Amino acid sequence: MQKRPFIYDPPIDPPYKIIYQDDDLLVLDKPAGLLSVPGRPAEHKDSLSARIQTDFPSATVVHRLDLATSGLMIMPLNHTAHKHLGQQLEYRKVSKTYIADIFGQPVARKGIIEAPMIVDWPNRPRQIIDFDNGKKAVTHWRLLKEKENVSRVLLKPVTGRTHQLRVHMQYLGHPILGDDLYAHDDAYDMTDRLHLHAAKIRFVHPKGHWCRFTSEVPF
Repeated sequence: MQKRPFIYDPPIDPPYKIIYQDDDLLVLDKPAGLLSVPGRPAEHKDSLSARIQTDFPSATVVHRLDLATSGLMIMPLNHTAHKHLGQQLEYRKVSKTYIADIFGQPVARKGIIEAPMIVDWPNRPRQIIDFDNGKKAVTHWRLLKEKENVSRVLLKPVTGRTHQLRVHMQYLGHPILGDDLYAHDDAYDMTDRLHLHAAKIRFVHPKGHWCRFTSEVPF
């Protein structure tokens, strides 16, 4: 697969999009192409968290999305909210729903992928399936629609491994379109971005009530 050359050129207008805001947290809609947190090189310092912290200095990070993935992220605004949300994420109480376009048409209409994962050390940041040494990774998926050689699926990760949805779709035999790490040439060349979007999130607010937010799929 001939990858497109990587040049970090994140979208800047608008600098960020707030879906919801109160005294405890922000719910943000991250665009594809913007890092969630700053990278090590100086040219990768621009990120969603850095932009937010310019205007909300107390904001902290409790979870991330890949550079190429778009969609919903939560940033707490105080220590109590950070601890509350962090515990929910740790104990898998936060429900996340993703939409993806995958190559081909799955035989089944839905399923559960239980395939443990581990970092592919010689080829970082790639991850691989490893049933002997990998950490538990579970994804529920459901077919939404099909068109020619592309299928749209709903993905609900139970665990939160790095690149989990991307690796699990590849393992299923249907990589996500535009995936520069896991897609074969035909799937990679079908689009100019990764077709993976964090579309819904559900969690308990630090004040005790349930919150549900949605983000429109941009592809």
